[in-house]
Amino acid sequence: MGLQIGLGSRIRKSPFFDALVRHGLTHVTVYNHMYMPGSFGDPDEEYRALLERVSLWDVACERQVEVVGPDAFALCQYVSARDLRGMAVGRVRYAPMCDHDGVLLNDPMVLRLAEDRFWISIADSDVLLWCQAVGAERGLDCRVFEPDVSPLAVQGPRADDTMADLLGEWVRDVPFFGFVETSHDGIPFVLCRSGWSGQGGFELFLQDGSRGLDLWDAVWAAGEEYGIHPGGPTLNERIESDLFSYRADCGAAATPLEVGLERYVSLDRDDDFIGKSALLAERSRGPARRLVKALLSGERLAATSEHPWPALSPGGSPCGEVRVAVWSPKHDSNLCLALVSSDVAGGPFTTETPTGEVLQATHLAYFAE
Repeated sequence: MGLQIGLGSRIRKSPFFDALVRHGLTHVTVYNHMYMPGSFGDPDEEYRALLERVSLWDVACERQVEVVGPDAFALCQYVSARDLRGMAVGRVRYAPMCDHDGVLLNDPMVLRLAEDRFWISIADSDVLLWCQAVGAERGLDCRVFEPDVSPLAVQGPRADDTMADLLGEWVRDVPFFGFVETSHDGIPFVLCRSGWSGQGGFELFLQDGSRGLDLWDAVWAAGEEYGIHPGGPTLNERIESDLFSYRADCGAAATPLEVGLERYVSLDRDDDFIGKSALLAERSRGPARRLVKALLSGERLAATSEHPWPALSPGGSPCGEVRVAVWSPKHDSNLCLALVSSDVAGGPFTTETPTGEVLQATHLAYFAE
């Protein structure tokens, strides 16, 4: 039967989990100590639904760190490498976070729900513990905790139609990285125009875990007219759309300058933040590595990110790693993200798969540039 992942109480299920099983979930991974859906058995159809229709995703593993109190902004500003000043209530900023050496710890969205209340919507790492420790060490007057919030994503070109049918035409006016608190049939959630795809759509931040199946079923019913399909973050689409995946793309051991996030790092701001001095020094000397997007030769690859593959320079020397690789319908080619030395980035390199096949990599772009 092959390798399987066991279900148990140590890893949390989302409020939508039973709906995933009902719709034929076949693959899961673990993300923020939760089961995260990987596939419903037909990755090609999941890709088509996302690009052509509407896709419904359980992304409850995108956990929230709530920071509330008089010093809530001070804490969020200090742990964020991006300047959060000027962010209005009801708006979102993508805000990378680093350790004191400038190494990326997470690349969350930050939602401002009130002047003194924030959600840090995190990728796969224990940011809750980091923020609690930093806040306590600095003696800041704020609470830091994980609220009962579980996002559900509605993505694709018919996402607006689906949500307009569910909630009303007003949803079409919600700006990108803007949100409103709303409800449907007594189900409370924050509706945010965001999501981990390049196809547009919304995330519904459910605020009552007991109503997960009700919310899933309501969105599903609204989307049936538009060919809604269950899915999840799609590796080939997100690479095609230049969407970074913390940990998968960098092994939790890279700086934001190495992985193409410099424009989201406010190095010239006049206040301090964790990692600022290290990042300023790195900017001065230049990053040692770069994350690049490249085409790969060979037969069509299944989605792979189980183990990084070694990257070799044209001279045959080790120069980094291919972090993820997959078949890309957009490019009609295999596509990868590789973290390689700066002297190789921008040119060709090779990689060797676990079966010993040597693939040629042709540079497309520095990631996110």
